[in-house]
Amino acid sequence: RPDSLCPGVPAGFLPLHGGFRDHFVEALEAKYCCESCRLVLCQPRQTECGHRFCQSCINDILSHPNPVCPADTEPLFKDKVFRDVCCHREIMALKVYCRSEANGCQEQMRLQQIPDHLNTCPFFEVPCPLGKCKERMMRKEIPEHLSWKCKYRETSCEFCMTKMPLTELQKHKETVCPAFPVSCPNHCSLSSLPRSELSSHQHECPKAQVSCPFHGYGCTFKGLNQVMRQHESSSAAEHLRMMAKRNSALESKLDDVKGELLERFKVLPVLSSRVAELESSNDELREKNRQTEQKLGTMQKLMSSHSEKLLELELELRSLRGLRDEVENLRGTLESVRTRLNALEQGGRSGSGSTHTLASLEAQMNRHDDMLSVHDIRLADMDLRFQVLETASYNGTLIWKIRDYKRRKQEAVAAKTLSLYSQPFYTGYFGYKMCARIYLNGDGMGKGTHLSLFFVVMRGEYDALLPWPFKQKVTLMLMDQGPLKKHLGDAFKPDPNSSSFRRPVVEMNIASGCPLFVSQSVLETGSYIKDDTIFIKVTVDTSDLPEP
Repeated sequence: RPDSLCPGVPAGFLPLHGGFRDHFVEALEAKYCCESCRLVLCQPRQTECGHRFCQSCINDILSHPNPVCPADTEPLFKDKVFRDVCCHREIMALKVYCRSEANGCQEQMRLQQIPDHLNTCPFFEVPCPLGKCKERMMRKEIPEHLSWKCKYRETSCEFCMTKMPLTELQKHKETVCPAFPVSCPNHCSLSSLPRSELSSHQHECPKAQVSCPFHGYGCTFKGLNQVMRQHESSSAAEHLRMMAKRNSALESKLDDVKGELLERFKVLPVLSSRVAELESSNDELREKNRQTEQKLGTMQKLMSSHSEKLLELELELRSLRGLRDEVENLRGTLESVRTRLNALEQGGRSGSGSTHTLASLEAQMNRHDDMLSVHDIRLADMDLRFQVLETASYNGTLIWKIRDYKRRKQEAVAAKTLSLYSQPFYTGYFGYKMCARIYLNGDGMGKGTHLSLFFVVMRGEYDALLPWPFKQKVTLMLMDQGPLKKHLGDAFKPDPNSSSFRRPVVEMNIASGCPLFVSQSVLETGSYIKDDTIFIKVTVDTSDLPEP
């Protein structure tokens, strides 16, 4: 499944495997083509040796044992392959023809605009909007399809005017349409009638088979409507006898019910008395509950006042303890003053040379203070130099740990500290001196939306022995601190004509890199920030660097 260099792209926009097969308006540069499938790069990845592949193509290569780059047979390592964000952005901006060009669309647009265009393109093939129909057609053909071609189009029954899909019309007529003409199932003289009137017709149809109206009283006669009247008149006496028998049974049941009700009425006064007792008991419990709640409220107020008094006492005790400590300190100071006074008095009695001795002692103390100040400054300077030497790297690789990300980002947004510099790192003990520069709130085109990352060449002690301009390949990378290790990176070869890579004449050259290195939304929603810390990795290729 193509993953998230293009978050939010609709299904079908990215090819399932390999690169884009779209018809591009202009001839493409070779740098936009995959070294494996030779198609236009889809979600480009760059290897350590500088070649680019589609994500699916590099995954195929890395799945083999001991994978090598097909362009230069250099060995490949999964953790040395990174996303080429800049190349992806350039490819998305290339102009292409509509994917429905074969159907007649002549529109041109940027590759990234293809999904939006296909949502409205009249020549784009889409399925029938009714869902059940499996046919596909150009979007502009939908009205014609829905009007007279689609077998699932809406239609109306000519008998009851109900609307329904065309496929259900015949079944509707044959089974449920209330106005559809049907014939009498008894084959009477009536040729046809609406289905909704069939039920009432059954009661009147002379050929319908019906039961005697007195079947509820026990008559079992069944026959046609036309002979039922004759049965009713000839069996009237029998029907009256059945009704009298049923009436007698009902009167007997009624007497039984009356007796049962009288028995129950006798119990009602007792139950009524019991209910009254329960209501009285309930009222007493409510009153007790109210009194208990009042007492509980009073107790809570008392406890609250006691808590406040205890807190006041505790504060007073703390202040007393502080005063006691101050008194003890004052006593100690007073004793030391007394001791020094006694010593001075004894010295004063011994002669006039004591004043001279005190003056010389003060001069010595001042000299010692001056010397200590000088030593403190030297120690601070040496400590700073030691920290720089301790964190310096001499193999061309910088791992820069940036703590307090949120605070530093807020300072960048507030324009207090727009950028940060890393500690220096070197290509060797006598090599180039370099550092990284980062804008947490972006710089230039990326201000406010991206994190901007730059590479800086600094003035070093051995620049006179090194070749200029600086020509080493530079890789910038944001480290993923999650288990998947999906690092974001970009790489470039220095432009020999740029002043950024000439021998520095001041402390550092102008920075060069990516103002749109990574969007802030991607940075802050992924696993690139943990414990309010991010890691930046800068790698300078030292494989072809001559020794000074």
